[in-house]
Amino acid sequence: MYLKSGKPNDINQMLKEFDGFNLVVHNCLISANLEWGKLEEARQLFDEMPERNEVSWTAIISGLLRYGRVEEAIWYFERNPFPSLFSWTAAISGLVQNGLSVKAMKLFVEMLQSGVLPNNVTLTSVIRACGELSDFNLGMCVLGLIVKVGFEHDLSVSNSLITFNLRLNDTVSAMTIFNRMQSKDVVSWTAILDMYVQIGQLAEARRVFDEMPERNEVSWSTMISRYSQSGDAEEAVNLFIHMVQQGFKPNKSCFASVLSALASLEASVMGKIVHGHILKFGMERDAFIGSSLVDLYCKCGGTKDGRVAFDSILEKNVVCWNSMVGGYSLNNQLEEAKELFDKIPRKDNISWNSLITGYLEYEKFDEIFEVFSDMLLSGERPSKSTFSSVLCACASLASLERGKNLHGKAIKLGFHSDIFVDTALVDMYAKSGDVESSKKIFKRMPKRNEISWTAMIQGLAENGFAEEALAVFEEFEQTKSFAPNELLMLAVLFACSHCGLVDKGLYYFNSMEKVYHIQSNDRHYTCVVDMLSRSGRLSEAEKFILDMPCEPEVQAWAALLSGCKTYRNERMAERVAEKISELAEKNPGGYVLLSNVYASAGRWLDVLHMRKLMKEKGLKKSGGYSWIEVRNQPHFFYSQDGSHNESSEIYGLLELMRSEMVLK
Repeated sequence: MYLKSGKPNDINQMLKEFDGFNLVVHNCLISANLEWGKLEEARQLFDEMPERNEVSWTAIISGLLRYGRVEEAIWYFERNPFPSLFSWTAAISGLVQNGLSVKAMKLFVEMLQSGVLPNNVTLTSVIRACGELSDFNLGMCVLGLIVKVGFEHDLSVSNSLITFNLRLNDTVSAMTIFNRMQSKDVVSWTAILDMYVQIGQLAEARRVFDEMPERNEVSWSTMISRYSQSGDAEEAVNLFIHMVQQGFKPNKSCFASVLSALASLEASVMGKIVHGHILKFGMERDAFIGSSLVDLYCKCGGTKDGRVAFDSILEKNVVCWNSMVGGYSLNNQLEEAKELFDKIPRKDNISWNSLITGYLEYEKFDEIFEVFSDMLLSGERPSKSTFSSVLCACASLASLERGKNLHGKAIKLGFHSDIFVDTALVDMYAKSGDVESSKKIFKRMPKRNEISWTAMIQGLAENGFAEEALAVFEEFEQTKSFAPNELLMLAVLFACSHCGLVDKGLYYFNSMEKVYHIQSNDRHYTCVVDMLSRSGRLSEAEKFILDMPCEPEVQAWAALLSGCKTYRNERMAERVAEKISELAEKNPGGYVLLSNVYASAGRWLDVLHMRKLMKEKGLKKSGGYSWIEVRNQPHFFYSQDGSHNESSEIYGLLELMRSEMVLK
C-alpha cells in the first residue's frame, strides 16, 4: 500500500520492522522501483537477493524490457531457473513491444518445443507479432494453435485477430471474427470502427459508433478525426463537444483534429474555448498541439495569438516553425514571415514553400525568384509544389526566359511528367505568348485533370485562338473522364466571347446547370454580358443583367459600358454609368469608360465633366505601362515617367532617335 502511494518515510519505517531478508518484501520493492523507472536500484536489489523465486525473475525481465533494455532482459531470461509460462510470456511480449517481432516468434517456438502451452496473453502478443511482420501464413498457423488450445472465443485473442486481419486489409475475415464473438468490449467495437474509417466508409463508421454500447477516447478521437479530414468540420466540432460533456478526456490527436476543423471554419471564439481545455490538461507546450493552435489563430487572422501559442511550445520542431511562417504569409505579414524563416534551425521543403506561397499570394514576384535561388544554393531539392508556384510567378510576369530555365530544371529533377508541373508549364507558356510550346506540353501529358484542360482552353482563348480553345473543350467532353468545373466553364465562355460565338456561348451557359450540374456564379454572368456587349447586342445584355438572380458585380456593368463605347450608345452608357456610380463609388473604371464614350462622340465638355467628377470623388485610374525583361530583370515604363534609374539615358536616346528621324 505504501509503495503504491509513494510514501518513502512510511516504507523505510516498515522495512526496519523486518528482521533480515523477506522474499515477498524484496519482490515488492523490485516491482516498485521498476514502476518508478529506477532500473539500477531494482537491479541492485535483485542481484543482492540471497533467494529468488519465479516472481522475482519475471519482474526483472518484464521491467527491463518495458524500458527497452533488451539485451540485459534476455541475459536474465537465459539464466532464469524458473522458466514458467509467465516468464516466457513476459519475454515474448516485451520483445514485441520493442519491435523485435522476429526474435519474439523464435522465442515462442522455443517455448512450444519446451512443452509450455501459451495462455491468452502469450497468444495476443504472438498475433501482434504476425501482424507487424505482415505474415499471413504464420498468422494462420497461430490461428490453428489458438483453436487447438481452446482460446478461439477469448476476448483479447479475438480482438488481436481482428487487428491482424485489418493490418493485412482482410476486412471480410475481420468482420467474420467480430460477428462470431460471444462477447465484445470497447476495443472490439473500436477496431471495427477504425476499419470503416480506413476504407473511407464514413456512414458505416458512424453507424458502428452510434451502436457501440460503450466508447473510449480512441473511438471518439477516430470519428472526430475522420469528420475533420473529410471536410465535415461542423460535425467534428459537435462530436468533440459531446465527448467533453460526457466526461472523456481528449488526447493529443483529438485536440489536433478539432483545432483543424475549427481552423477551416475560422471559428476563433470556439478555438479559444478548446485552447482553455488544452491549458487545463497541460498540453499547450506540446509541439503537435502548439502547431495546430498556431494554424487555427492564423487562419482566423489572429497572428498575435498564433505567435503567443508558438512561443509557448517547449521544444519546437520544423512543423511548428513552418506553421508560424505560413501564418504570417497567409495574413500578408511577409516581413515577419521572412524574419522568422531566417531563424528556422533546420529548414525543410515545406519551410521554403510556405514563404514562396506567401509571396505568390500577394504578387511579390521578385522575392519569389530570390527565395527560390536561395533554396537552390542551400541544397534543398525543390518539390513539384515549388515548381508550380515559381512557374505561376513567371506566368504572371510573362517571363518566358525564366520559365524556360525552370522548365529545364524540372526536366533535370524528373518532374517533366508530373501533372501539376506540366499544368503550370502549360499556363506559363500560354501567358508568355508561346502557344506552340504550351500545346506541345499539353499533348504529351500522360494524365490530365480539370485544371490542365482549363489552363489549355484559357491559354488558347487569351492568345486569340478561341475556336481552337472550343475544339479542345469538345475533345475534353469526349474523354468523359470527369465533369467540367466552374473554372473550366468560365474559360469556355471566355473563348466564345472572344471569337464572337454568342449563340454557342449562350448554349454552354444554359447547359451549365441542366447538363453539367454547375451553379452559375457572378463571374459566369459577367462573361455572358461581355459576350453580348462585344457583339453589339446591348439591349439583350442590359436585360440579362437586370434579370440576373444575384446582384451583378461592377465588372458586368463595366462590360456593358465598354460595349456602349464601342457601338456609341450614349443614352445607355449614361444609365449604365449611373448604376456603376451607385455600386462602386471607388471604382474608376466605369467613369473612364463613360468618358471614352463621350470622347468618341466628340462631346469634350462631357469628358471634362467626368474627369472633374472623378477628381472630386478622389478616384484615380491606375496608369497603364509598358515593360520589357532584360537578363531576368523586368523594367516598367509609364507615360512621362522619370522614376527609372536610367531614365535620363533613355530619354536622351529617344531624343537622338527623334532627331535622326527628322533629318531623314
